[in-house]
Amino acid sequence: MSLPATVYLVGAGPGDPDLLTIKALRLIRAADVVVYDRLVSKEIMALVPDGASLISVGKAPKHHTVPQDRINEILAEQALAGRMVVRLKGGDPLIFGRGSEEAAYLRAQGIPVEYVPGITAAQGASATAGIPLTHRGVADSVRYVTGHRAKDKPLDLDWSSLADAGSTLVVYMGAANIAEISHNLMLFGLSPDTPVMAISSATTPSETRLVTDLGQVEHRIRQADMPAPMLFIIGQVVSLRPERAVSLATRYQPAEAAHA
Repeated sequence: MSLPATVYLVGAGPGDPDLLTIKALRLIRAADVVVYDRLVSKEIMALVPDGASLISVGKAPKHHTVPQDRINEILAEQALAGRMVVRLKGGDPLIFGRGSEEAAYLRAQGIPVEYVPGITAAQGASATAGIPLTHRGVADSVRYVTGHRAKDKPLDLDWSSLADAGSTLVVYMGAANIAEISHNLMLFGLSPDTPVMAISSATTPSETRLVTDLGQVEHRIRQADMPAPMLFIIGQVVSLRPERAVSLATRYQPAEAAHA
């Protein structure tokens, strides 16, 4: 009986293939099978060689085409068949990526696992928008939180801690709950004038941005019709964005100008 192959849990980064790590690219090109998420960009999927098998296990809000338990089984089945598996995830596999859950399952089956980090969406989005996540005298820390919980459970966040004017808050997957998020941040002390940038499809040709403030973000998001998933950068650092940031899309530039 042959030994199981290794499963590589690889971060695909925020979308731009130039932001892949060299190791991620090398593994993608060597994979026998690539098990990939919906958030992996088509530009990155185009790097998969023709001879590799592709298995889509993409998840959309309220629509999980392949349950997590079945994803775990697929990874194990492929590795036990001796196939080198790249489990390709948007962003970083260990930041809101469930990579550790998949690794735990595979290790329990005796299957070797290796993580390959990716640039998380917060860093990709902030870089293209020209927004520092920390800046001396403006924000001395940054926090990442998810604005969505499994099975649509209510948010359970430490609002008093998050409502810190001296910190930057990045909210992943928060579009559906932005009303609750903005309300609680203001309730616990953040000013309604606190700048906010919403970004979807960061670092890709379809990237869209909207700049507003905490008091108006719920209304502006409802009007904007930006595609999910969406990332929110909340804090005074948003006001440091350059006049003409690296722009892959300008659809919402009028909204930015309103707060320049």
